[in-house]
Amino acid sequence: MGKKNQNDHELIYQLDGKPSFGVAFPLGLQHVLAMFTGNLAPVLILIGVLKLPQDQSLRMIQCAMFVSGLTTFVQLYPIKIGKFQIGAGLPIVMGTSFAFVPTAKNIGLQYGLAGVLGGALLGSLVEVVMGFFYKPLKKFFPPLVVGAVLITIGIHLLKVGVDYFAGGVGSSDYGSPKNLFLGFLVFAVIMSLQRFGKGMWKISAILIGLIVGYLVAIPLGKVDFSHITEAGWLALPVPLVMPWEFEFHLEAILSFAAIYIVSGLETIGNTSGITIAGFNREATGEETSGGILADALGSTTATLFNALPNTAFGQNAGIVSMTKVVNKWCIAMGAFVLMGAALFPKIGAIFNAMPSSVLGGAVITVFAMILINGIKMIAKAGFSERNVIILGVTFGIGLGLGGDPNVTAQLPSFISFIFKDTVACVCIVSIIANLIFPPSKEDKELAKAAMLEEEIKEEKALVLE
Repeated sequence: MGKKNQNDHELIYQLDGKPSFGVAFPLGLQHVLAMFTGNLAPVLILIGVLKLPQDQSLRMIQCAMFVSGLTTFVQLYPIKIGKFQIGAGLPIVMGTSFAFVPTAKNIGLQYGLAGVLGGALLGSLVEVVMGFFYKPLKKFFPPLVVGAVLITIGIHLLKVGVDYFAGGVGSSDYGSPKNLFLGFLVFAVIMSLQRFGKGMWKISAILIGLIVGYLVAIPLGKVDFSHITEAGWLALPVPLVMPWEFEFHLEAILSFAAIYIVSGLETIGNTSGITIAGFNREATGEETSGGILADALGSTTATLFNALPNTAFGQNAGIVSMTKVVNKWCIAMGAFVLMGAALFPKIGAIFNAMPSSVLGGAVITVFAMILINGIKMIAKAGFSERNVIILGVTFGIGLGLGGDPNVTAQLPSFISFIFKDTVACVCIVSIIANLIFPPSKEDKELAKAAMLEEEIKEEKALVLE
């Protein structure tokens, strides 16, 4: 028995091999706990925007869980096609991306779910191209571009989070003391655990905050249990809208395409983060390309199942970095849990019954972190005169004009559609500005110095923790 335990202990720090179920399952489960809420929250927000009925909402939640588990398997165990592979072959966990929420919200209000799915489906082709040609294309998407887009996404998502915090747009008790109390309670629990918690308490802070808020909301009369009791025990995750019913609108496709660029770059960062922390090396070209292609395939699969696009989850990459547990079989246990949960509608009904203010108290912290991560990326690029000009152009035109589509409504449609989605507009303007104002030698040196300074700060923070 002692020898078996020793082998298990060695295997969890190795990429391949199968530790015993008793060891692998808890390690996989902690990955599910860390991302379960983040995986479903974007879908819950879209459900609220589209005002979908209960039965359709549950099917979308089921599909989101199923696709997340399925695409995680592809990242763990790649599909080989000739000299290319789809999947990094690394302990990467996939989930529904928050980055697509503002775009999905805008497109959904215009064209409904069919328009969202059609735009997301064809937009994913951009990430396919990134996967095949990521090395020559990477120079077009420096930290300055990604940082500006993340800031814009964060700003837009914060407004969504605030509306949920207050009880949900259109609710009869919007901004009521009960809603604000629940929102602040969840917020306080999450912040306290993030600051003072250790181990699983810190990793699962969002899930714990939601559980506390949910339980407190019950005696306040904010939870409707009727939908949970009505939900079935077992059902297959079947899409609402079939692929031949998708709608394809140029502005929706291009808006989603712009966000896929950001999603692909985040996957590159998470892939490198895992290999550096877990294997003390940079990710290989095959791993990075495969990771992006799996990201694209996962997003395409997600749209076919009526879920929002998937991406590699940063919090799970953080767990790998912290625990050094890189064994793929352990992560696969978590993927099994996700796919298994998708077969039980009551699990989805429990999440769907969650009061908006409870969800708002949790997601508002996540959205704020997206904004802060954008600021950190820009800080790594440095604030040279050239970078400041690019940021001025990006936010002035992209965030300014892009924030009010009425300003450009009288322009030709092939131009005005760019300004209908602020996030996409910021991404496009930022890329163009970077091409018009190429970095000088001084800019590159300043960026290196700024990046080194940020890395030193991060190392000091880790030592203090």
